[in-house]
Amino acid sequence: MTAHVSPDTLPIWRLDDLYAGREDPRIDADFDAAAAANAELLTLEGRLVGSRSDPAALGGLLDQGVRLHEAASNALWRIGAFAGLAASTARDDPDWARFEADIRTRSAGIGAESLFFTLEINQLEDAEIEAALAASSDAARWRPWLRRVRAFRPHELSADLERILVDRGPAVANWTRLYDETLARMKVRAGRRRLTLPEALNALSDPNPEERRRVASGLSSALAESGPTLALALNTLAFEKQVEDRWRRYPDPVAGRHLGNEVDPEAVHALETAVSSGYARVSHRYYRLKAKVMGRTALDHWDRNAPLDSVAPRTWTWPEARAIVEASFRDLAPRFADGTRDLFEQPWIDARPRPGKQSGAYSHPVIAPHHPYVFLNYMGERRDVLTLAHELGHAVHQRLCAPLGTLLADTPLTLAETASIFGEGLVFERLLAEAGPAERRGLLAGQIEDGLNTVVRQMAFHQFETRFHAARLNGELSPEAIGGLWLEVMGESLGPAVRLNAGYEHYWGYISHFVHSPFYVYAYAFGDLLVRSLMERRREDPVAFVPLYEDLLASGGTRTCAEALARFGLDPRDPDFWAAGVRQLERQVDAFEALVG
Repeated sequence: MTAHVSPDTLPIWRLDDLYAGREDPRIDADFDAAAAANAELLTLEGRLVGSRSDPAALGGLLDQGVRLHEAASNALWRIGAFAGLAASTARDDPDWARFEADIRTRSAGIGAESLFFTLEINQLEDAEIEAALAASSDAARWRPWLRRVRAFRPHELSADLERILVDRGPAVANWTRLYDETLARMKVRAGRRRLTLPEALNALSDPNPEERRRVASGLSSALAESGPTLALALNTLAFEKQVEDRWRRYPDPVAGRHLGNEVDPEAVHALETAVSSGYARVSHRYYRLKAKVMGRTALDHWDRNAPLDSVAPRTWTWPEARAIVEASFRDLAPRFADGTRDLFEQPWIDARPRPGKQSGAYSHPVIAPHHPYVFLNYMGERRDVLTLAHELGHAVHQRLCAPLGTLLADTPLTLAETASIFGEGLVFERLLAEAGPAERRGLLAGQIEDGLNTVVRQMAFHQFETRFHAARLNGELSPEAIGGLWLEVMGESLGPAVRLNAGYEHYWGYISHFVHSPFYVYAYAFGDLLVRSLMERRREDPVAFVPLYEDLLASGGTRTCAEALARFGLDPRDPDFWAAGVRQLERQVDAFEALVG
């Protein structure tokens, strides 16, 4: 059954419970509140170090300082969220672009006044911090936040250098703005049609092979035309990162991301090794089988996510998608479904694709006292239903940990993807259970492809970034050189059964994480394989699992990844942990091979 999805029926959010518009006087009021909190925080300058021999006094000052820092952050992050949310649906509107840039500049100026606080905390010795936390139960509450601040202690610069980096941050961010606006203005020619980037990416799953070829060709041309601008943005931001990393004495470009994620580099290396060593058994073999099913000796790159049959795939209306997600979340526990209800009933989701809206999807937590907003480009296909589940998983996670407050709720990426990928898994289980025999083959293929896109493809992205940043040390890379690295890494991960046709060398250009959040992408693979282990624990004992899982989400950023997973008997530093997840993917390919012969 195929349901028609009319864009006019899809929700568009309203942001007026943040601010009524760019001229809302509450924006200036919140800036004033942030400045006032920072002014009070400044009265503590020098007093932390001066109280290092008095644990009780130091504990009181730490508690007071962190509370003021959180108050200033809440005001600034609320304004920044409004600017970013509004601009993400209007990348073709220069007024919103200027507003977002101006907000970023003004926020940086206020936020820079509190730089002394974390620098002074890191002048203290570990024993002095511990004595203060032991002497003050109020200060002890902030131990997880202090742990994260202290992790960067060896890489901090002088106060003046830190201030320079903050002050010039908004100017550097304009390279990201240029990248976003370039992609938002892009028009992909596919026959007589002119598609936005999200529409073109969605059309690469069209059941008509000729339509996929036309769209892929048009996307290649559009990305090639924008290639010099996209490459300039990527090169410039990589150089900026290179300079800062050198000053901070990071051993490699990904080290800062590991610290922010509170994950051992050894765990990520074990993850990368497990995934890349499984390429031949998982992705190479699956695409060879898919080519065989489709009557081909090899797939063109635009066939990678194509449906197995030329029949139009089933689509789901927005109400149907909502019902599936809520029912799937309720299967886990009623509280998880309840956490999504007002997101649907209030204008807090923006799902309607339209010109000027950027591609992708996200759930923005804003700040702990506020509700999240969910952003996606919904077109009704299976992957869109799963994307909705993914982002609502984030939203439920964000709401469960909100009572901790903004600073403690902030979750490292290695755990932040847990609820989202788990949500996808719950929805897929329901889709599979409701499918008829004829539909199951396509769903199994889709499940495998989702796993490959989340694990194999994201780790290939990580390897691309690693090679790009290494090459950038020797100078700026041309679009052609970047494309060469892209083809090299994609060829290794996809294998010989996927042809990387002419034009595919430009496809690195639309992967926004390379520009927005360098080295973010391994978190997706980390989260996927982690969730596979968690879902296995759920199958073993569903009743005992739910409170442990809810506690994991509600803990936000108060535990490291290793601490959070220890409660489930899991250790991400163990290579066998990752190998077991890859073997699960391999067993799915085994099942597909048995099904298709």
